[in-house]
Amino acid sequence: MKIHEYQAKQLLARYGVPMPAGVPADTPAEAAKAAKRWPACVVKAQVHSGGRGKAGGVKLARGPEEAAAVAAAMLGTRLYTKQAGPEGKLVRHLLVTEAVEVAREYYLAAAIDPENACLTLIGSRAGGTEIEEVAAGNPAAVVRVPVSATLGFRRYEGLELARLLEIPQSLQESFLAIAQAITRLMLEQDASLVEINPLAETKGGGLLALDAKINLDDNALFRHPELEALRDPDEQDPMEVRAGKYELNYIRLDGSIGCMVNGAGLAMATMDIIASFGGRPANFLDVGGGATAGRVEQAFEILLSDPNVKAIFVNIFGGIVRCDLLAQGIVQAAAKMALTVPLVVRLEGTHAAEGREILGQSGLAITAAGSMREGAERAVALAGEART
Repeated sequence: MKIHEYQAKQLLARYGVPMPAGVPADTPAEAAKAAKRWPACVVKAQVHSGGRGKAGGVKLARGPEEAAAVAAAMLGTRLYTKQAGPEGKLVRHLLVTEAVEVAREYYLAAAIDPENACLTLIGSRAGGTEIEEVAAGNPAAVVRVPVSATLGFRRYEGLELARLLEIPQSLQESFLAIAQAITRLMLEQDASLVEINPLAETKGGGLLALDAKINLDDNALFRHPELEALRDPDEQDPMEVRAGKYELNYIRLDGSIGCMVNGAGLAMATMDIIASFGGRPANFLDVGGGATAGRVEQAFEILLSDPNVKAIFVNIFGGIVRCDLLAQGIVQAAAKMALTVPLVVRLEGTHAAEGREILGQSGLAITAAGSMREGAERAVALAGEART
């Protein structure tokens, strides 16, 4: 789960990370009121996307009137960044922060290292808006120090990172405290990423977190109900929000073949085989190993609510789940939703024969497939995406 910058800074502040003063604002008047606190301020769009500065979402303002004008121009507009997609991100919220004079910018983050199955501290002397380009063009400029998820942060790890980043001796204790804080936050709040970019060395000689990004593990939110409250539904795809309420694993994509599968591995394989026949999946949708007829019906409603879907491929391997129960859910959903697109179903496993019989006797226009390969090929053809 992603959260806004101002929310990430509130979490970081609880762990003692220093940062400029800031006030959330949703109107030009609120931005002007916040700006009265400082000679100059920075007005920042609050959207779940990086690259805001390049897209015009971060502006310097001197005085309340200028802050109000910047806020008025920013609110209600869309930011188009590499991460936002072609639709962009609508700006509904702002953060107004004190402007500070910066001598140098660093990048600092705590993240998960899947290759080595550990946490890692990541840093660079080239922090700021160009960090993605730096990482792509000069990987050596980004350094990593592994951290044990069991033992947590150790001083020598922070000292090694400070050495690699050439942190001045006068700032090392502050740097170590910040590195320890983001590691603790990550472990205690079940985050998958805690990022400060830039971590600024100010002209006054201190370190401040000028920007922050925190991603939280959705699967651990049951342990942190207070963090669940930070979710902003406006920043998520409405269908993904709806799927989450039904405990469905759904991610919307840009294709035209709706997929419904039980099991993440089978879902990935289904998407791959659709692509191998020239098709494009419209989504990732895993109904889970314990799927019920009711959950399948809910999944169908989500698939059919996507106007880009031209065909649906249901690929079920019944292990724990019974194919006949899923077939009942398919029939109920198809009848209720007045199916308007071709439906291809492949059932294999527990009570598969009974499931196929239920589908065959439904009187609905359902194309049965004897294998995953056959089902994918037919779905691609029915969607009009077959290779010519």
